[in-house]
Amino acid sequence: MASSLISLFFVVLFVSSSSAQLSPKFYSKSCPKLYGTVRSVVQSAVAKERRMGASLVRLFFHDCFVNGCDGSILLDDTSSMTGEKSAAPNLKSARGFNVVDAIKSKVEQVCPGVVSCADILAIASRDSVALLGGPNWNVKLGRRDSKTASQAAANNAIPPPSSSLNSLISRFQSHGLSAKDMVALSGAHTIGQARCVTFRTHIYNETSTINPAFASLRQRNCPRTSGNGDNNPASLDFQTPTKFDNKYFSDLVTKRGLLHSDQQLFSGGSTDSIVQSYSNNPGFFHSDFSTAMIKMGDISPLTGSQGEIRKNCRRAN
Repeated sequence: MASSLISLFFVVLFVSSSSAQLSPKFYSKSCPKLYGTVRSVVQSAVAKERRMGASLVRLFFHDCFVNGCDGSILLDDTSSMTGEKSAAPNLKSARGFNVVDAIKSKVEQVCPGVVSCADILAIASRDSVALLGGPNWNVKLGRRDSKTASQAAANNAIPPPSSSLNSLISRFQSHGLSAKDMVALSGAHTIGQARCVTFRTHIYNETSTINPAFASLRQRNCPRTSGNGDNNPASLDFQTPTKFDNKYFSDLVTKRGLLHSDQQLFSGGSTDSIVQSYSNNPGFFHSDFSTAMIKMGDISPLTGSQGEIRKNCRRAN
C-alpha cells in the first residue's frame, strides 16, 4: 500500500512539474510570429468549412487523452507501428490532418525546427473555438512531440459514445479533470457532427431519454439497420451547429442530445445542475470551458529533453 502511494505521488509530481514548464510565452523569442501564423491558416480553413473548427478541437482532445498532449494522434502508421488514426474512436471520423500539415509548413517557414506539432494542435483548437464565436484563452506551450503512437491506447483511453455518466466522470478524473471540467469540455459538441453508427442505438432504442420528435427527425438520415448509412452525419448541436455557444446544453435539457453520452449529462444524475447552469448562462460555460481546456492541455506533456520537435507532423524525425 505504501509503495503504491509513493508511486502515485511520483506520477502526480511528474505530471505537475512537466505542466509547470508550459507557458503562453514559451516561443516569444524563438518564434514571435507563431500565433499569427497559426491563426491565419486556421482562419482560412474555418472560412472554407466551419466544421473544420470542430475537427481541430476534437484532434486536440483525442491527442491529450492518449498518453498525454504529445501530438501522437498525428503520426501515420509505419511498418513497425500501428498508430492512433486507425483506432475505433478515430477511424473514418478524425479529420483536419491536412490543416495541421499546412500550419506546420507555414510555421517551419518562420521558425524552422522550433515549434512542436503538439503545441500547434493546442493553438489551433483555441483559435477554432474563438473563430466560431467561443471564448479565447492563453494557451500554455512548450510541449514536445512523441516519437511513437499506440492504437491500443487510443481504443482504451477515449470515452465511447455509449459511455454512462459514471464512466465519463471516472475517465476524466483519471486525467485530473473534474466532473465540472468534463461537462464543460463536452460543450465542444456545440460544434461538429457525429456519424449515424455512433447515435443509432440512442435514437431508436432509448425512448425514455430522447425527445420523440427529435428522434424521428434524426431517424430520417440514420436507418435502423446496421451497416446501412453508418457514416451519414448529423449535427451534435440541433439549434446552432456551426456556432460555439451554449445551445448544446439547451438541447440536453429538452432531451435532444444526439449521443447517448451527451444525454447522460442531463438524465437525473449528478451533473444535471451544471448542464442547467450552462444552459441558462453562456458566460459560465465559456469561462469554465476555457479553464478546462487549459487543464486538459496540461495532461502529461513531454518537456525538456523528452520526445522531439517533429519536422513533419505525420512521422518521427
